[in-house]
Amino acid sequence: MKKYTPLAPVKLRATLDPARIPYENSNLIPKNGTKHTLQPRAREALDLALHITVHGYNVYFAGDAHLGRSHMLLEYLTPPAKKIAPPPDMVYVHNFTNKDAPTLLHLPAGMGRKLKSSLAKLLPRIHKEIAQRMEKTTFTSRHNSLFDKYQNQREQLFRQMNKVADTEGFTLDMDETGSMTLYPLVDGKRLNEQEYENLKAEQRALLKQKGDSLLHPMTAFLRKLAKAEQTFLEEERSLEKEIVDDVLKVTLDPLVEKTVPLCTDPGMKKFFADLRADTLENLDALIPAESPGPLGGGLPHPSLSLDGQHPLDLNIHYDVNVFVDNSTASGAPVILEDHPTLANLMGCIEREAEMGALITDFTLIKAGAIHRANGGFLILHMDDLLPHSNAWEALLRALRSGFSRIEDASDEDSTKTKGLQPQPVPLDLKVILIGKEEFYEMLLENDDRFSKLFKIKAHLTEYMPRTNQSTKTYLHHLKRIIDTDGLLPFDREALAGIVDYGSLLIEDQQKLSLKFPRIREIMVEASAFASLRKKEMVTKEVLQVALDARNFRSNLVEEAFMEEYDRRIIKVATSGEAIGKVNGLAVSFYGDFEFGLPHQISCTVGAGNGGIIDLERDAQLSGPIHTKAMMILKSYLVGTFAHN
Repeated sequence: MKKYTPLAPVKLRATLDPARIPYENSNLIPKNGTKHTLQPRAREALDLALHITVHGYNVYFAGDAHLGRSHMLLEYLTPPAKKIAPPPDMVYVHNFTNKDAPTLLHLPAGMGRKLKSSLAKLLPRIHKEIAQRMEKTTFTSRHNSLFDKYQNQREQLFRQMNKVADTEGFTLDMDETGSMTLYPLVDGKRLNEQEYENLKAEQRALLKQKGDSLLHPMTAFLRKLAKAEQTFLEEERSLEKEIVDDVLKVTLDPLVEKTVPLCTDPGMKKFFADLRADTLENLDALIPAESPGPLGGGLPHPSLSLDGQHPLDLNIHYDVNVFVDNSTASGAPVILEDHPTLANLMGCIEREAEMGALITDFTLIKAGAIHRANGGFLILHMDDLLPHSNAWEALLRALRSGFSRIEDASDEDSTKTKGLQPQPVPLDLKVILIGKEEFYEMLLENDDRFSKLFKIKAHLTEYMPRTNQSTKTYLHHLKRIIDTDGLLPFDREALAGIVDYGSLLIEDQQKLSLKFPRIREIMVEASAFASLRKKEMVTKEVLQVALDARNFRSNLVEEAFMEEYDRRIIKVATSGEAIGKVNGLAVSFYGDFEFGLPHQISCTVGAGNGGIIDLERDAQLSGPIHTKAMMILKSYLVGTFAHN
């Protein structure tokens, strides 16, 4: 029987000679060794995606966890994003045509907040300016002139009406409210109601007949009086509108002249025009509560409520909802949304409780991550997004249509209630989904929309070849981890140990693992152990302590099995010879810890055609790996011994 030379333990794993590391410690590794950690295959895919502006070229960033996917994306996207001009601010304003459909305006970055502040200060200034102008002699004299003219017409008509009434034996009386009443005269005395009832029936009938005959001429006089009052009110309103128009020329118009030229959105000019016209149409909300009226000075303005509050609140018309504020942006936004619910991703319309009812207006429209990332990049994790099916559906609808529609939460209910319908937001962004390869295949197979909207796949690998050049690159990555987390420096032997640990993670002597988050963990722990031991640098011995400590925290189950081997509860012969028996090694997993357990594999040969019997499989105690191994062994035995 052929003898095989035993494999030396040193050959079981790759070991880097510390002398091959050109740096005495990590402090001497240049900081600009690598631009970023993104792999070439993924970088080429992202480079292509960033230069394509055609609809549908969003990206699926495929790769397993612990590769630092989010960090790599943020590191890659930040430099090109800073070279792009910041996207415009987006604001919602009152729609004067349809108050339930707020208008969306785009403003240069930073102007949204300024516009909101300017309009908030404008309305109090308008109120103050109007009050001051209405107190001036110019206005009061013109108003008094109109009022005196109306009073003269009113008194003249009253005298004419009284003269006509007197010819028929009646007198005309007017109370404080302006109501007029005809009273009969008997022997030159005005009768009250009781005295009238005490008259004889014939006399009452005669007075009634005379009163009825006065209705026609009195009605004509009343029409003239009403027309005179209407003329006065129209002239008074025209005077007030003239005052307000002059005030708007010195308050609103300068803001319009300053803002409109800086804004390319044509809706801004229309908004200011509608705002001006609306202000002139709602003078009652601007005129002070005490102003002269048709019945004399000092009476409440007829369009005001008794509590002195304006029936129409112009504050909402002068308000601005800064939907997306890019005043502090230094380039295109790069947004990583880690909680992509429907509201957080697509925005929402909030409500406020008032007098037991839930109310809303355009100022309660809130932006989602897709709006904040508009003009830039939106990064989403599939693990976070897929549990929110409504958010996933809304995202696909928005990307397919090119518009984001902010819907009221009540729209999801079976009974839709009346609410706001904000103007949709046009989208111009790249969406990058981070997820496993399994998710990509599942979506590609089950959702036709996915392949149309995410045409570029950036695929990450878990390893890189272990060569001299790649080892140097690896050291630069380790340097970045040390500097980013503020770790203690690593000496040459410790750096070599970390490189060997990279091969151990990928389980290949000719490769290095790219799961830098996993490597970072052991480096952080090694730095902590060095600090506990009052060392200024992480050495090979400290690194081994960190590795042993990590193993000790997880190998309780392995020790329990090893104890059973030591106590020979589980028997595995390791010396001598035996027929029909062979030793094998099974790899077991317990959480994130894996370990090997030796097993004895035996067989019994007997007459018959039953073939190989797998006891573990028949007893349903084996797994797929064990079953596969037995089938391979069966094929080997059949091919070797069962030809005849």
